[in-house]
Amino acid sequence: MNKLFVLSIMFIIISTESKAQIDVQGHRGCRGLMPENSIPAFLKAIDLGVTTLEMDVVVTKDNKILVSHEPFISGTICIKPDGSLISESDEKKLNIYQLTYAETQAYDCGSKQHPKFPNQEKIAVKKPLLEDVIAAVETHIRTNKLKAVQYSIEIKSTQKGDDIEHSKPEVFAKMLVDLIKSKGIADRTVIQSFDVRSIQAVRKYDPKIAVSYLIANANSLNKNLKILGFIPEYYSPNILLVNDNLIKKLEAKKIKIAVWTVNEDADIKKMISLGVDAIISDYPDRVLNLLKH
Repeated sequence: MNKLFVLSIMFIIISTESKAQIDVQGHRGCRGLMPENSIPAFLKAIDLGVTTLEMDVVVTKDNKILVSHEPFISGTICIKPDGSLISESDEKKLNIYQLTYAETQAYDCGSKQHPKFPNQEKIAVKKPLLEDVIAAVETHIRTNKLKAVQYSIEIKSTQKGDDIEHSKPEVFAKMLVDLIKSKGIADRTVIQSFDVRSIQAVRKYDPKIAVSYLIANANSLNKNLKILGFIPEYYSPNILLVNDNLIKKLEAKKIKIAVWTVNEDADIKKMISLGVDAIISDYPDRVLNLLKH
């Protein structure tokens, strides 16, 4: 058999396997298609074929873990109970940490047109509890005999927000870890955050829980890892920070890379060619489609 032909076949096989191994993460469910961080968005993402559901969590006044990107009721995606708009000044008064779970349910966070996602389907939805998301997802998978999905859950916290917009990192981390363990999904969950304190708190409370360090800064990999103080399972940089050199350094340290937020076809193709471990996208359907070709 021709040696060149054999090498070509081997390259195709390796390339196909590499594509198949990329973890496709639906950002906030599938924000480009459905209202973000909503149960319909997560179920839609599962039906599309994502391998991981990415979401954000905050804490309510009555210590419930709520799925929400902002620690307040955002006027960008939500409307008041009477259907009127929420102004910036209104947002400051609608701090979720100062609202009970029942109070958050008065706001529709899916019917308003999102300015950045014109094709997003509009559905009247409420911000769901994390435990309700897990219940809906696991039921959907079991009922439809689908593959189990992974969960990537971001703790939304900042130092200036402690005890104002959220619990302190140690308290927040314990609440979240206890919940995912009680629901039997700990071995399928990665907890991530931009707040290094929150990742450290998770690692200290339960070293078995996988963590991811979200990165938006221009620090070197070594500097960020020094700040963190240990080797995480995942390193998750903004797409603008990703290059072949970073990927090689992460591979050497046996850290997986999950890139955010990758929406355009050209960027998706580039991340696939670089061999990243996970692609986080508002349009997981685009990623899945390109992985097939």
